[in-house]
This record gives sequence, C-alpha cells and structure tokens, in this order.
Amino acid sequence: MDRRNFLKSTSILAGSLLLTKFGLTSCTGGTKPRKIPANEKVNLACIGIGNRGKDIIKELYKTGHCNIVALCDTDMGAAHTQEIINKFPGAAQYQDFRVMFDKMEKQIDAVCIGTPDHSHFPATMLAMSLGKHVYVEKPMAHTFNEVELMIRGAAKYGVVTQMGNQGHSEANYFQFKAWKEAGIIKDVTAITAHMNNPRRWHSFDSKLTSMPSGEPVPKTLDWDSWLGTEFWHDYNHDYINGQWRCWYDFGMGALGDWGAHILDTAHEFLDLGLPTEINMLYANGHNKFFFPYSSTILFRFPERGNMPACDVTWYDGIDNLPPLPEGYGNNELDPNIPPPTSGQITPSQLNPGKIIYSKELTFKGGSHGSTLSIIPEEKVNDIASKLPEVPQSPSNHYENFLLACKGQEQTRSPFHIAGPLSQVFCLGVIAQRLNSKLLFDRNSKQITNNNIANQLLVGTPPRKDWEEFYKL
Repeated sequence: MDRRNFLKSTSILAGSLLLTKFGLTSCTGGTKPRKIPANEKVNLACIGIGNRGKDIIKELYKTGHCNIVALCDTDMGAAHTQEIINKFPGAAQYQDFRVMFDKMEKQIDAVCIGTPDHSHFPATMLAMSLGKHVYVEKPMAHTFNEVELMIRGAAKYGVVTQMGNQGHSEANYFQFKAWKEAGIIKDVTAITAHMNNPRRWHSFDSKLTSMPSGEPVPKTLDWDSWLGTEFWHDYNHDYINGQWRCWYDFGMGALGDWGAHILDTAHEFLDLGLPTEINMLYANGHNKFFFPYSSTILFRFPERGNMPACDVTWYDGIDNLPPLPEGYGNNELDPNIPPPTSGQITPSQLNPGKIIYSKELTFKGGSHGSTLSIIPEEKVNDIASKLPEVPQSPSNHYENFLLACKGQEQTRSPFHIAGPLSQVFCLGVIAQRLNSKLLFDRNSKQITNNNIANQLLVGTPPRKDWEEFYKL
C-alpha cells in the first residue's frame, strides 16, 4: 500500500479502536471457562501442529495433564504436520480454527497456538471469548494494538493465559526473583541483550524492490486461512515454514523470536514496562520488506519508583557483537540454551544472552532458563554470604499452564506480564522498519514524533471477514 492509502485506511481502523483505548467495544459477556476438577485432564485443542507447534504439543502432552482432542493446521497434508497427526489419530482434524470452534466448542477446555506471529491474535481472541484457556507462542502478537486487546481480553473473559517463553518457569526466573528480593540485583542502569547467530534471511538481497512473485499454492494448503487477518499476498514458498519470521508483514524478526527468552526476567522483576524512547542505532541491510541482517536498538526506560532509569540495548546479527565488560570470561556454549532453528552456535560467536549493569555489580546471563553469574569472579567472594537460597521450580512452563487451567497454580507468563514485554518488541520492530528514532508516551500509549510509526501501532486493516476478531 502506498503511504497515503496506508495512512487513510489505518486511521479509520485506529479511530474505531483507540476511541476506547484500544477497543473491546462490541462484545459483551462471553462464555465462562469450565471448572476442571483436579483429577481430570484438560481437553486441549492444538492450532499449528508442525514445526514449532509440534514441539509444544509434545511437551504439553508429556505432562500427563491433557487430552489432545483436536488438531488444526492450515496444511494438514504437509510433511511437517504428519508426526502429530499420526501420534494422535483419535483427535478431530481441521484446517480452519473457526470451523473447529464451531464444531467442537463444548469439547474444548484450552488451546495451544504455535502458528506464525501474524496469526496468533485471531485464534487467541476467539478462544478467550469462548471461555478457553490459551497457551500461545512468543511473541504474543504481531502489533502493539493486538497485544493490548489480548491483555484486556484475558481480564475480561477470566481465562488462564500463558505466553510460550518457557525459560520463564526455569532456573533463571527463580534466581532473578530471589536475587532481586534479596537486594543483590538493584539499581540497574543498563542492560545489553544480544542474539548473534545466523538467521534464515541473511542471504537475501538487501536491494529487493518488491515482495516475491506469486507461485501456485500447494494443494494441501489453505492459503486464505494462513494469511488470516493480513492483507492479501499471493502465495510464495518463501513465506512459510519459518521463513515468515523475516518479513515485516508476517513476523517479528530476531527481536520477537529471542527477546522473550533473553529479557523476560529483567523486564518483569525490574518493572520496566514500556520505554519512552526507541532509537535505531544500526541497521545493516535495511529495506522495506524484511528485517535487517543485523541491528542495534536502544530502548530507554524511565525511573520507576525507587529504581533508576535504565537503557536496554539490543544487538542482533553475526557481524554485530556487543562490547563485553572486563572480566566477562570465556564463551563456552551453554547446553541449556536451545540452538537457533537455522543451526548450531559456533565457538567464535556469543551465546544468546545479556549483560546487566548495576551501580555496584555486573551480571552475565544467557537465554531461556540459563542462570546469572556475577562478573568479574572475584566480586562473588565479597557477597557470597548474602546470596539467598534459590527455590526449585515446582513445574515446567507447560505443566504450569495445565495446572493453572485446573486452578492448582498461577501461570508465570500470563498476558498481563508477557503483554508489555511483547509490546516492547513491537515498538522495536517499528523502529527497525522505519530505521528511525521514536518517542513514546507511556500514558497515552502513542508514538508522538512520527505519524507513520504511530499508525503502525495498529497496523494495516484486517481483511474482510477477519474484522470481527478486533471487536471481541
């Protein structure tokens, strides 16, 4: 869409949503979740059953707390969906989640959603409005506004929610919480977060002048349902099977992919909330269509209570290593950090991770559940007696969700916690897309210095027949 038509169409949509501070204008009530007895299993429907979705389903089933009652994927004939189809032959099969809910609403307690970023929102909103608990992969959604609606929808419908940053139920979660409460982590003024592994799109031509040309749609793929709310694109094989992550129209890039595994504990326990400034410091291979080969983004967070202002700087790309502090130590591979989908981490690269700078101490950390260490090592001796005991996790992320569905635990990454974190990534993606510095008002939740960027908080209008999800 050209700039004029984009502004005109998004301003119409934005007006209808923002008048009530991001929506929830037309649907009242909703179906209450079923009370699931402790001795019963959760009846789980699975939306997105290949690639990453396959792994989520297997982990949820492994807990012993769920029955797999329905499988839904836009390509039930693809090679990557067959393992789950064969594993659960008794589960009902669908290609469109709307049809699934229409046919099986009463037989479903909860859903897991492991689809491309752009398609998280409609399935999540419909599920919540029907009283279904939701486990959805990170990042929560594709736009700032979609995340806002999901946060409000979870509160409105009273359902259990969990975003799939699984490290948020592992050792780093409990260590960070304990160290923060004990005053070991305090007065944090800066955080460096980095993901410097190769990604799928590094071989693309940065001089690309248009989206890929259309190709015949595979016979087994429901392309219309795959696109969902997104405006029409002719099918191309470079949009599917994980490749979607590199296109602005469908994915959230390396930041959306790994940010929730690296910054999750710092964001929650330091109460970072939303930034006031997002500054694009470096963009190698910037273009209109897909994410840069590498980028550096500065997020500025203001003072919060008795905590000082904090700068978070994100580095991604194989040519874009962050500066390392004195005493950082070696860079041996951490077996607790899953490798990127595109391959193994090589010894010459950094593990995905973070460096946390406080006024007194510096902390070195990895990704997912990897724990923090204090650097340089000699500093540890000075405070060893003050380090608190860190409790063990009572459940992993998948079991935590299913137990919460039965009222036995509280989820650790519900939408009201995971949502603002995902919105930070949405703001970062807008800065990447426009290669600009953005000023953000945390109270009005508006970008104040760039009209195009402010419209991107909402994004392009949904296609016909998909508008209803923004009104639930």
